[in-house]
Amino acid sequence: MLKLQTPVTDQPCKVGISYEDKILMLGSCFSDNIGRQLADFGFDVCVNPFGTLYNPVSILQSVELLAGSGLFGADDCMQIGAGDERWCSFSHHTSFARGSVDEFLSHANTALQTARSFFASCNKIIITLGTAWCFRNVGSGRVVSNCLKRPAGEFVRERLSSAEVASCLSRIASLCSSSVCSKELIFTVSPIRHFKDGAHGNQVSKASLLLGVEDFMAGYSGAADYFPAYEIMMDELRDYRFYAEDMCHPSAQAVDYIRERFLSWALPASEQGR
Repeated sequence: MLKLQTPVTDQPCKVGISYEDKILMLGSCFSDNIGRQLADFGFDVCVNPFGTLYNPVSILQSVELLAGSGLFGADDCMQIGAGDERWCSFSHHTSFARGSVDEFLSHANTALQTARSFFASCNKIIITLGTAWCFRNVGSGRVVSNCLKRPAGEFVRERLSSAEVASCLSRIASLCSSSVCSKELIFTVSPIRHFKDGAHGNQVSKASLLLGVEDFMAGYSGAADYFPAYEIMMDELRDYRFYAEDMCHPSAQAVDYIRERFLSWALPASEQGR
């Protein structure tokens, strides 16, 4: 038979998911897309309770918040730049922004408490890493989840090494294992291309993520697995017709295809086609 693809072959899933699971999804907008589809299919999921997250440090900081007990306060609030008078925090996506500090804190802390309760009882966490590039706020020294359109001089741009990525994942795994409900982990690297970093910068970033996941998995003795969403996009869907108009995000058809591949990989045979 004529071969028209280089299919990505998966090893059998070591973790898997079930309709009986409680699944927390964190990471890039690919997590948002797949998470919404899983919710539509009837899975019990909580998707990005702080909004879209891109780099491993921000994902780790979000897990630390979920595993902790504190709430956001006025000191966490920051007015968005570029003439936008709304308020947000460096821990959130701008979708959380509100017109006043009180409105933002009410919304953010309600979402945090709901997500913290879900985190305590969930048994599966799916993390999608988007980029190894991150922005560190000069004033606080912390990596931010979103620059909030603030002046560029307030941040230093850094690229995480594969060792730093692996360290973040190890810390996440430690927080998950110390939770009341032990959690199994699934990692994936987003197929979305971050071309603001340039073609080469995007590839170097993805390489850091892939190597970081590989190094983490090699030394981790708990229940964790890796789903090759990035590889499926690069090989099986290697055609611009599978991209959206910006030529960086997967098209709706590509997202559906990868979701089908994920479910066929992760769901037990008894729940396939449910």
